[in-house]
Amino acid sequence: MDWPLVQVLGTKRDKKADVELATALYRDMILLRSFDERAINLQRQGRIGTFAPSLGQEASEIGSAHALRRSDWMVPSYRDHGALFVHGVPLENVLLFAMGRAASLSSAVKALPTAIPIATQLLHAVGVAIASRRLGQEDVALTYFGDGATSEGDFHEALNFAGVYKAPVIFFCQNNGWAISVPRAHQTASETLAQKALAYGVEGARVDGNDALAVHQVVSEAVARARAGEGPTLVEAVTYRMGPHTTSDDPSRYRPDDEYLDWKTHRDPLLKLGGFLLERGVASEALLNTWAEEARARVQAGVDAAEAVPMVRPRGMFEHVYDEMPSVLHEELQAIEEVTPDA
Repeated sequence: MDWPLVQVLGTKRDKKADVELATALYRDMILLRSFDERAINLQRQGRIGTFAPSLGQEASEIGSAHALRRSDWMVPSYRDHGALFVHGVPLENVLLFAMGRAASLSSAVKALPTAIPIATQLLHAVGVAIASRRLGQEDVALTYFGDGATSEGDFHEALNFAGVYKAPVIFFCQNNGWAISVPRAHQTASETLAQKALAYGVEGARVDGNDALAVHQVVSEAVARARAGEGPTLVEAVTYRMGPHTTSDDPSRYRPDDEYLDWKTHRDPLLKLGGFLLERGVASEALLNTWAEEARARVQAGVDAAEAVPMVRPRGMFEHVYDEMPSVLHEELQAIEEVTPDA
């Protein structure tokens, strides 16, 4: 079966593209890039913990998130900061998670907590989607994961269960070429990741993950199918991780320099969509620079808000696990309080 790569930018189809949508996507993409750059600096300064940047994947995150209603569920992995704030999670809340501080969740937004284990969130998304349908709601669930997650058992269990029960869920795979230091060709022999959908009787699609308009189109179609009761879709967004896996990673040890330079020079999603806006006369270079400055200001406001939140007290590790604290934990807490009275 042929798995064509859906594209809009650079094709005849971009002549009819929605410029208002393109503008909204671009502004959120530059916000995500500004957020990433600031977060990496904060991590190097010891002000946040390990961070997973989205450099090069902005079109995938932002384009897909814009396809949802606020009433839909988002089930993220550890790299989906932009998708979260598009869905309504404040910037400072995303930073609070990286800081290990309280209040990182936003109860007003239908998004599950960031998942660090690989692929476990896919099963959660299926459960949320089925629960929404049983409650008579039209909500769908969109869950994010990388190419490496397709080799985990949770991936196969989630797709199998979703296929059997026609769960209204979209599995959004950001195929960024590398499962940490393992190249795509060494972790699966499948010609594409989208074709894995066939084994579970679900819809499959493959899209240029650096083309925000194409991503938005493909995910919107998948959302419409799910909302209409036609079941799940596996979307493979072909993109590239231009940055490190996390701030504890050094991609220069395993990634060819010419590969990185090719993606950075010719396939940067911001350059692609920004070029489209310039060509259509929607924006000028000066306006693009203004939007970038506004994005940096928004990020700084988020940093200020996050750092104003008090540090987590050690006793917080004990207070929300059991209804009645077991004696062994109570003894541990007392021991901590003897050493740190303000715990």
